Amino acid sequence: MKRFLFLLAAAALALPATAFAKGPSDATITGPGLGKPIRISGTETDGSPIMNLAEAAGFFPAAFGQTPVVTTSTRPKGDLGPKYAIDYVVPSGGVKPDRLHQDLYPYAKPGAWTYMPAGQPIFDMKTHGGWFTDTRLKGILVAHGLPKSPPRATSTGANSAGFSSTGKIGAVLLVLFGIGAAAVLTRRHLRRTATT
Repeated sequence: MKRFLFLLAAAALALPATAFAKGPSDATITGPGLGKPIRISGTETDGSPIMNLAEAAGFFPAAFGQTPVVTTSTRPKGDLGPKYAIDYVVPSGGVKPDRLHQDLYPYAKPGAWTYMPAGQPIFDMKTHGGWFTDTRLKGILVAHGLPKSPPRATSTGANSAGFSSTGKIGAVLLVLFGIGAAAVLTRRHLRRTATT
């Protein structure tokens, strides 16, 4: 009997944290190029939209930790593309649900990355945190409305700066033209006055 209980306890410890962890009921994705936030919600059941997102975004290992460790504390190298955000609502059993934030880089290569800051309160603990990648994540987000390609970088700053400098030059030229015209008119007036 003792051997059976020992094996049962060992098997329970071997299960990933996701088996015991309570997941989010709602997630809101915001970022550049989105006309409106993407909202994914539902029940925490296998195959549900919110569960698919949570698993592909690494919600469980980043929030609760996992053995073996599948997150990293080191930022991935290279350009990750534009940064988005996932804000989760997690039912806590209390009056107010817990809320967790996760940075999202859906256009990183070869797959999307997420980063959850450590130390966010959830239940009676703090988030483990870390970077996580999963090639499924971008496809899940695209199915919910994320554009397939990243938004184009706008060059409004350069255009407005160019317009501003052009406008300043035009204003200076207009002032100089006005001064020159005034000088010509003054000379003509003085000549007429002198001849009369």
